[in-house]
Amino acid sequence: MKNTLKTLTGIAAVASLSAMASFGAHAQSNQIEAKDSGFYVGGNYGYLRVEGEDDFDDDKDVWQGLVGYKFNEWIAIEGGYIDFGDYGNDIAGAETDGYTAAIKGILPLTERFSLYAKAGQLWSETEYNFAGISRDNDDESLFVGAGLSYAVTSNFLVNAEYTVYDTELDADEAFDDIDDTDFETDLKQASIGVEYRF
Repeated sequence: MKNTLKTLTGIAAVASLSAMASFGAHAQSNQIEAKDSGFYVGGNYGYLRVEGEDDFDDDKDVWQGLVGYKFNEWIAIEGGYIDFGDYGNDIAGAETDGYTAAIKGILPLTERFSLYAKAGQLWSETEYNFAGISRDNDDESLFVGAGLSYAVTSNFLVNAEYTVYDTELDADEAFDDIDDTDFETDLKQASIGVEYRF
């Protein structure tokens, strides 16, 4: 009887160790080996809110392509092309696109989740359409943004982001002979995106 009890205890111990080892291996397979540095590319698509004066206000979509480099776990630089689409109305409308450069700060929360914030500059070109007449104007403006990233794998991430561009859509520069064409505004972008790290 004692031998049988010892045998059963031994079998139970081996089974327990095997189960723990199997669980540990499964847990390790779900872990992400974080990439602390290197290049990445990405893209965002979302919602644009144009807030301004003179009813020059509309809700449109925006898309953005990005390329960046992570120096370490916390700091990256990022550049991109952004298309804000067209907005306004039939009498006074505009279409804006441009290039961005930013520094990005990253705060890891867990193995998969991280918060980030960025600040940078937008170089944009706006094509104004006023009563059938079109003119272009270039502008430089600052922007700030923040978001939340989720690492699906060590290379592939999804994110949600909110960014505010302090843009002056001043059509006075494009239409010198027309009064009341100052559409100074902020462009507010809420988007979801993907990121691939090399």
